[in-house]
Amino acid sequence: MPHMSRLLILWIGSVFLLTACVSEAAIDKGVRLTPKEDRIRVEVNGRLFTEYIFKDIPRPYFYPLMGPGDVAMTRKWPMESPPGEDHDHPHHRSLWFAHGLVNGIDFWSEQKTFGKIVADGKPETSMDGNTGVIRSKNQWVGPKGNIVCTDERVFRVYAGDKADEQMFDFEITLRAPDADVVFGDTKEGTMAIRVAESMNLKNHPGHIVNSEGQRDDATWGKRAKWCDYYGPIDGKIVGIAMFDHPDNPRYPTWWHVRDYGLFAANPFGQHDFETLDNKSAGDFKIAAGKSATFKYRFLLHRGNEKEAKVDARYGDYVKKR
Repeated sequence: MPHMSRLLILWIGSVFLLTACVSEAAIDKGVRLTPKEDRIRVEVNGRLFTEYIFKDIPRPYFYPLMGPGDVAMTRKWPMESPPGEDHDHPHHRSLWFAHGLVNGIDFWSEQKTFGKIVADGKPETSMDGNTGVIRSKNQWVGPKGNIVCTDERVFRVYAGDKADEQMFDFEITLRAPDADVVFGDTKEGTMAIRVAESMNLKNHPGHIVNSEGQRDDATWGKRAKWCDYYGPIDGKIVGIAMFDHPDNPRYPTWWHVRDYGLFAANPFGQHDFETLDNKSAGDFKIAAGKSATFKYRFLLHRGNEKEAKVDARYGDYVKKR
């Protein structure tokens, strides 16, 4: 009988240990969103993916942006100051949405009398297994304190089972208050990323390609359904593809994508991109009390656009309209 008791205790202990391990493994699967005072931490399958930073800054942004192989896919400066990175364009913070001419106010750069995009309360979060959602509201505040427009954002991240990619969606609804809002014609905007320094074309063997087959510098200012920026990080080729949703105004969008690492979809910069005499050709008006919604999908992947089957993945995206 004593021997049976010892066996029973050992068996119970093993079951307890096994249960604990299974529970910890289950916690590491899926998406976890952790709200903090000034940001929301986003973890996917037990690893940091990004943080949505929204308080006491000129405009909200996501940083870092971790890709396949757990590599950081956006420039670290100005959030950090590692050696070997250019310190140009201090307003290029990882991943963000802004525009350089809204009712005549610059909400893109941080020079002179620029506008700020200010969080309207704390974002809301929800998790459902393999999907996590951050919903936020913001006010576009001019240098004199006036509210030019507002926005509502939805960030949706997915915990897939593919180690060679990570996917998320970003949707923004821009609302005019009691007066018209004009997103003016300028190249300085809009849905933007600053890719990791080693990925860019300027000093490194990176590449840009779009849905129309145009490559590298030829992609600047062109209209396309998607665009992909890829290059080496830590000796491996990885890329970021951005998809323009067919329901977006002015689809397919123009791309403000530069050799030094700026990568942006800009539906409001027509005269700059097409070298038109009419400097207001791309003006986009939202009438008082009305709104406009823009949707984008991001695919962080290994390899070039062909190896990642970017065009096919875009096809999957538009099928779900």
